[in-house]
Amino acid sequence: MDEKEVVINVEHLTKDYGYGRGVFDVSIKVHKGECYGYLGPNGAGKSTTIRHIMGFAKPQKGKITVFGQETFGNTEKILSKVGYLPGEPSLPAGLDGMGFLRMMQDMRGERNDERLNYLLKLFALDPHVNVKEMSLGEKRKLAVVAAFMNDPDVLILDEPTSGLDPVMQAVFISFIIEEKKRGKTILLSSHIFSEVDATCDTISIIKDGIHVSTFKAADLKKRDEVTFVFQFGDKESLAKLPKQLKEGKIIETNEKRLTAAVSFDHHKYKNVLDSLKGLSVVGMEEKPFTLQDYFMSFYKEEKTFDGLGGVKGNTK
Repeated sequence: MDEKEVVINVEHLTKDYGYGRGVFDVSIKVHKGECYGYLGPNGAGKSTTIRHIMGFAKPQKGKITVFGQETFGNTEKILSKVGYLPGEPSLPAGLDGMGFLRMMQDMRGERNDERLNYLLKLFALDPHVNVKEMSLGEKRKLAVVAAFMNDPDVLILDEPTSGLDPVMQAVFISFIIEEKKRGKTILLSSHIFSEVDATCDTISIIKDGIHVSTFKAADLKKRDEVTFVFQFGDKESLAKLPKQLKEGKIIETNEKRLTAAVSFDHHKYKNVLDSLKGLSVVGMEEKPFTLQDYFMSFYKEEKTFDGLGGVKGNTK
C-alpha cells in the first residue's frame, strides 16, 4: 500500500450534461510529491474534472477533496494553497502583465518577488505589455507565471503548454521536472503526449468522460514486447508469414508491410526470426512502444484487456 499522503482525491465523480457529454464515475488519487498526468483529447472531460476539483462546480455524484477538505464551496481556501492554471485563462483587459500579477499577489496576500523575477526571466516574458496587446503565447506564459509565482506546494494545470511555441514547451517541461525534484505535487491535464511522457509518474487516460486506463508510467516503459515492422519484396511472402509466425502477434498489414508485436523472451524472439526464413524480407525495423501507441489503442473498436489496468476499445 502506498503510504504517501493523498493530496487530491476524486471519488466516483459524475457530471452528466446529457447527449453523452460530461464525466462518468471518474476517480483520481494524487499523492504528495507525485506528478499525475490526465491525458485525453479535447472534449474528453479533463477540464470538467478539474473545474470540480477546484470547487467551481458541484458534482451530481461522488466526492472530491483537496487536503482532505471538500472542494465545492471552498474554492477560496483551495486557491490560497494551490497554484491553478485554467485551460482558458481570463485576463483583465485594463492591466499590463505586472498589474495582473500584483493583483493576483494581493488577492492571495503573499508576495515572493524573487520567485516572480526568476519565472519572468525563465519564460522570457515582458510583464510591462498591456494584456490586451499580448499574443496568445504571451498570455499563456503570464498565466503560467501567475500559477507558480508564490511557490505553492500543489499545482493544478489544465493544458499548460497550449499556445506556447516549441521552445517554451521544452522550457516548461524542464521546469516541471525540476519542480518534481523539489517535492511539488502536480496534476497536469494535457493532450500532448511528449509532455505527459516526460513529466508524469501516474497517468489516467480519459475518453468520452470515462477513465479507460490508469497506470504507472514506469510500467509502460517496462513492457515485455517490442514492435517490429517487416518489409517484404513480394506479396506472396507477406501472405505466408502469418501462417509461419510461431511467436508474435500481428498488429496490421499494409501493402508489402507487416507490423507485429514480439516478446522480448530470447527463445520466442528466435522463433520469430526463424519464421522469416525462405521469405523475401527486404527490411526489418524495431519500433519502440510509446505512450501515443498505447493511447491510440483505445480508439480501436474491439474491447481487449491491456495488462496495465485498462480496457482497450470502445467503452461506451
